Amino acid sequence: MHGQPRKPLKPEDAATIEKAANLRILQSQLLHNHHNKIYTQEALDLSTKLVETNPEVYTAWNYRKLAVEHNITSGIDQDAVRTILDEELRVVESALRRNVKCYGAWHHRKWVLNKGLSPLQHEFRLLDKLQKLDSRNFHAWNYRRFVAALHNVSETEELKHITDMIDTNFSNYSAWHNRSAILSHLLKQTAHGFESKEKVLAEEYELVHQAIFTDPDDQSGWFYYYWLLDQTITPDAPLLLSSWPSHGSDLLVSTDRKFEGCMSSPSTSFCSDKGAFPLIIFFNQSVKGVNSSTVDIKFMFIKNEDVSWNPLSTKNSGYTNAWVTYLKFPDGKNNSSEIYQVEVSIGHSPGIISSSGSNYSCPSRFTFTTRLGIGKRDGEGELGVEKVVWTDNSFHTNLALAEELSSMLSSDRIRIIKDQDPTASTWQIESIINEIALFRELLLEGNCKIGKLTLARLLVAHDAMMSYHASFPYKKVNTEEILELLSELMKLDPPHSRYYKDEYSLALLEKVFLSRKSLMKHCLYYGESTSSYSHGCVCLRLNNLSLSRIGSFQNLLWVRMLDLSHNELQTTEGLEALQLLSCLNLSYNKFLSFTALESLRLLQSLSVLDISYNEIGLHSIDTTRYLCASPLSHKVEADCNIDGIEVSDCWEAVVVFKGLQLKQLDVDGNAVNGDKLRSLLVKVLPNLEWLDGEAVNQSFSC
Repeated sequence: MHGQPRKPLKPEDAATIEKAANLRILQSQLLHNHHNKIYTQEALDLSTKLVETNPEVYTAWNYRKLAVEHNITSGIDQDAVRTILDEELRVVESALRRNVKCYGAWHHRKWVLNKGLSPLQHEFRLLDKLQKLDSRNFHAWNYRRFVAALHNVSETEELKHITDMIDTNFSNYSAWHNRSAILSHLLKQTAHGFESKEKVLAEEYELVHQAIFTDPDDQSGWFYYYWLLDQTITPDAPLLLSSWPSHGSDLLVSTDRKFEGCMSSPSTSFCSDKGAFPLIIFFNQSVKGVNSSTVDIKFMFIKNEDVSWNPLSTKNSGYTNAWVTYLKFPDGKNNSSEIYQVEVSIGHSPGIISSSGSNYSCPSRFTFTTRLGIGKRDGEGELGVEKVVWTDNSFHTNLALAEELSSMLSSDRIRIIKDQDPTASTWQIESIINEIALFRELLLEGNCKIGKLTLARLLVAHDAMMSYHASFPYKKVNTEEILELLSELMKLDPPHSRYYKDEYSLALLEKVFLSRKSLMKHCLYYGESTSSYSHGCVCLRLNNLSLSRIGSFQNLLWVRMLDLSHNELQTTEGLEALQLLSCLNLSYNKFLSFTALESLRLLQSLSVLDISYNEIGLHSIDTTRYLCASPLSHKVEADCNIDGIEVSDCWEAVVVFKGLQLKQLDVDGNAVNGDKLRSLLVKVLPNLEWLDGEAVNQSFSC
């Protein structure tokens, strides 16, 4: 550093410098031989010296591969080839003594064995020595799987070896991991002795209990326990959770915005200029393959083969929980007295597959009726939109909501699949109940953080399994205990409080939908504005709950007006499933950038959005920037200049808002807000009438 006096070299420093100089000479000679394709014995000896000194020189291993290939194709006999390959194994073994975790050395050894001329018994002896030195060396474990496959060692034999390793030292993450990998394959193949998943997992629970209860602070066994838990609670096949319109509902579709004010029902009405309405289905897992072949729709005005289903996700994987299509009344239909039935059948033909590879094997069917309201089309004679105000005095309760909310709380899923056999076996639910009892007993003996977290997860899993598979409407009874456990964890383990906060938020949202009484606290009528557009609209107010994550989307498909203000949200992921959403308040949260709002691009009905008083533009580094498709990725077409406004430094706003039909937008209180952004938003949003509480006019846009 500048200003620091030089200190004389110590003898050990001089030795290190000399060693580094010699290493550079060896590397230089190796590169010379490599570039000139010199594969003499002298050149090989030089590379041997280099990799034994520093095994991390990956180029040296590549050079040796080329040299071996050159030498064994020079017309020599089989014994000479074996001699060359044995020398390579010796060099690798010498390098591993220097650094047992060298990637290049392990890969080179695999390459040699793949030639098929080297004995494999020595490899097992070598692995035994190496794993005694470090039983958790994942390189050695990976190599063992490779050698076992080459030697046709059965997975049951390897399982016995792993059991011995765990019995010797249960604090062996690699052994537990390999056990999960082998068991997964054996169970999937229903190998001999592993036909009964119930029996196998019961024995595994017994084994892992010995580890986690002997030393609850050791993490190795816990990872395996969570793998077992996942094997127990994950449904064997995806399930349909809910839909909109829901089963048995009577949907009124209006073609006049003014008619919407007469719609007192929050879940059985929809306003559309063109007489089209969405049909949404929501699964418990991400699935693909939802199309006209796997979903059959009977509606007299459409042909099923003409129906196009779209995934509601910002990701390009093709898998998502929510899917949507639009059904449309023909032009000229305006008689609201005619009622039409819609029948939707799902999964009667194969093709719907979850991201875990499971097939949808529970064919489902739901029906609803629909009729078309009288009104003007295509916006003819439509009135302007008055400003939506999110203050408390703009909302009021209405007892008439009670009956409608009761209908919404009845489980759409149960009504959809009530004639289907539950896919969960009794042993799965009993296993979870036994584990809950066990961990409650554990927590009586001590204040174990991971024990509390595990109990919370078990309780969540129990409620989920019962609600999925019970043949009767199941009320989630563990929510309060889950909230209490997570609240304690936030205090006990501050470094991980964000994770606990997210889980707490999900549990809190589940609590909202537990009963009519709890939901009524959050469902209010918006009545401040005299605008026919918003008059009588039911708003779900989830504000001031300190939510850091959103969930329970299967319960929110009916929501048109949603207040999530004064929370701690950082992303809108999941809101794309709410295709009816027209008014959304996200003010006073913790959004760091416009890219955190990317899911809103899929909300075709969204017309009012409040993102004021967040942290957009406050932080110089946008951690979500590259999760959002940019103009540079060729996925989104965006001009670098819009009507003379340079957008290269705020393309995120263009990407998120372009294409939305917003009529009211609030961005005030964010660091990024300014005249340039406001002018840009007016250009990007041609339907905008209100911006930051002010009416948009031609003079403002200029």
